[in-house]
Amino acid sequence: MGTLPHRLAGKMLLGFAFAAQAPAAFGQPADLGALTLVQAEQLLRSRNRDLQAARRTLEAAQANTLSASARPNPTLSLGVGAINPSAGVGSGPWRDKTVDSSIRIDQVIERGDRRELRIASARSLEAASAEDFSETFRQQRLALRAAYYDLLLTQDKVDIARETTLLFEGSLRAAELRLKAGDIARADVARLRVDALRAQNDARAAEADRRRAQLALAYLIGAEARASDVRATDPWPSPAVLEVASVVDDLIELRPDVRAAKSRVEGAQKARELARSLRTRDLTVGAQFDHYPIGMGANTNTFGTGNSYGVFMSIPLFARYHYEGEIQRSEVDYNAALEALDKVRAQARAELSRTLSDLQAAAERLRRYDESLSVEAKRAADAVEFAYKNGAIGVMDLLDARRTLRTIQIDSVTARNDYSKALAAWEAGTRPVEGGEQ
Repeated sequence: MGTLPHRLAGKMLLGFAFAAQAPAAFGQPADLGALTLVQAEQLLRSRNRDLQAARRTLEAAQANTLSASARPNPTLSLGVGAINPSAGVGSGPWRDKTVDSSIRIDQVIERGDRRELRIASARSLEAASAEDFSETFRQQRLALRAAYYDLLLTQDKVDIARETTLLFEGSLRAAELRLKAGDIARADVARLRVDALRAQNDARAAEADRRRAQLALAYLIGAEARASDVRATDPWPSPAVLEVASVVDDLIELRPDVRAAKSRVEGAQKARELARSLRTRDLTVGAQFDHYPIGMGANTNTFGTGNSYGVFMSIPLFARYHYEGEIQRSEVDYNAALEALDKVRAQARAELSRTLSDLQAAAERLRRYDESLSVEAKRAADAVEFAYKNGAIGVMDLLDARRTLRTIQIDSVTARNDYSKALAAWEAGTRPVEGGEQ
């Protein structure tokens, strides 16, 4: 609780900084044709719609804190009385009218530390909203990285499909020349033509997949109108030695979703104390000034005026209701906040275990492709191409080798994509969101 004001101040300033930089980001066209991951994250901060909604929620929580700190306003009452419809109110200035006039002011005095408890509860909820903003950023950044790597995957698939198409087109031209020369059977040329057409279909399907990946990434950075221009240029993350933290509980407590749940527990606790404080009676004190006419004689119609003052205090009487409903509701909300915190912690622990398992499996799979599968498949394909050109093998063996190589190439980039997304998920769950990133 001691660091709460400092944490809130940092998050408030950060929220205003994001809001200030958003127009500039919108006004500066980004080079989407050579988009790096860092540039994409910068656009995410300023243009992502989910972040903008979370920012508005945080601003609303800040406004609620301001409202909670307000003291009760005094009440001013003005009135006239003793008006005689038959005699009228008399002539002359207002002070000489034959009516009673009064001015009264009342002020509620809160007791039971209600204002302090309201502020503490509102600040806890504001802190929770700030952590919700951090959690939204964490989730959206993870989604951005997954979309970025999916675009890299589809770009590699397009390149593989184009290379395969060009290879088949060259082989088909050569086969047609050999057919004219009588060096190859017409059935072999037909087989090559079929696989060339299949390669063209695969290239078209890869283009459609890339278009979908561009749209997904463009939506996250608020650039749907220029989705067709988006091209990812960062290289794939290199496989690294995994550092598994030994203190899982500390990692869990640093997550923004857990911190938000803890702040809501604090707010519910203060709200519970606030509900209990309702049984401490508030006082209403007031002061009143009265101006009234007085007769100057028993048998005369001549009047004068008089003034009087009064002070008042009112105390509510708890004769029938002692705020049992509010107190019971606050107890329910507090218990619900505790249960929500326990649930979030359990989900965080399960997510860490799952992402660690996914990352280890993806790293092992990628290592096999890099160290053996891709190398052996390329070596075998080159040998088959050489043998076919020299007439040592038939066209069916050539087609089988090309299909196998293409399958291995696609599986290899898919494994790299799986590893990259698993690494992003692991880092999102184990690295706390820093102040400069929130």
